[in-house]
Amino acid sequence: MDARHKAGHDVTEEPTMRYELYYWPEIQGRGEFVRLALEEAGASYVDVARSKGGTGAMFKLMESEREKHRPFAPPFLKSGRFLIAQTANILLFLGARHGLAPREEAGRQWVHQLQLTIADFVVEAHDTHHPIASGLYYEDQKKEAKRRTADFLKNRAPKYFGYFEEVLVRSGGKHLAGRRLTYADLSLFQIVAGMRYAFPKAMAKHEKKLPRAVALHDLVAKRPRIAAYLASERRIPFNEYGIFRHYKELDA
Repeated sequence: MDARHKAGHDVTEEPTMRYELYYWPEIQGRGEFVRLALEEAGASYVDVARSKGGTGAMFKLMESEREKHRPFAPPFLKSGRFLIAQTANILLFLGARHGLAPREEAGRQWVHQLQLTIADFVVEAHDTHHPIASGLYYEDQKKEAKRRTADFLKNRAPKYFGYFEEVLVRSGGKHLAGRRLTYADLSLFQIVAGMRYAFPKAMAKHEKKLPRAVALHDLVAKRPRIAAYLASERRIPFNEYGIFRHYKELDA
C-alpha cells in the first residue's frame, strides 16, 4: 500500500516539504489524532511504518544516539529539522502551521488544553481493557477490566463528555473554540467514533445527553477531506489491538 498522501493546499512555512509520521502500522491509536489533522490540512505526508521497512526505521530513530531530542515512544513527527513527539505537542505544532488553531496565544493555549483533556480521556478508555498492565493480555485481566469499565461508563465517560458538551454550549459556535474548526474538534470526532465502536450499547444511552458533541462528530465526518480519508485505505479500521476495543462483555 502506498501510504503517501497529497491533497489540497499545504500552508506550511515550507510548502513542498513532506511530513514523516511515525506510528504503529496496524492500529489507529494515538497516531490517528495526528493523521486526522494532516488529512484535514491537506498536508503531504508519509505514514512511515506502513511502508516497507518503515517499522525498522521508526525503531532506529527512537534508539539513535545521534538524535538529541529522540522520542520516548510513537507517535512522533519529523518536519525538516524538527522531531516532535507526544500527540498533543504534535497537534500544537500542526495547528499553528495549518490554520487548525486560533492565531492568538490565549486561543492556542485553550485548544491545547482541550487536547490534553482528550489525552486523559484516551488513557482512561484504554485502561478499560488493560487496567492492570499494558504488558498483559486482556484475557489475563478480564475480571478487573469488567470492574474498571463499569466505573468508566457510569462515571468517567459521562463526566468527560459532559465537560465537552458544556464547552460547546459556551463556545458561541458549532465548534469547541467557536465558529472555526480546530484540531480539538477532529480529536473529539475520533473520541466519539472510538467510543461508538468500543461501547455501542453504552454510547446509545450517553448520546441522548450529548446533542452538540454528536452534531460536531457528524459535521467533521462530512468535511470533504475527512470524508475522503474515512472512505480510503489510509483509514485503518478499528480493531482489538488499539485504544478503542470492542468486547461484548464490557459493553453495558
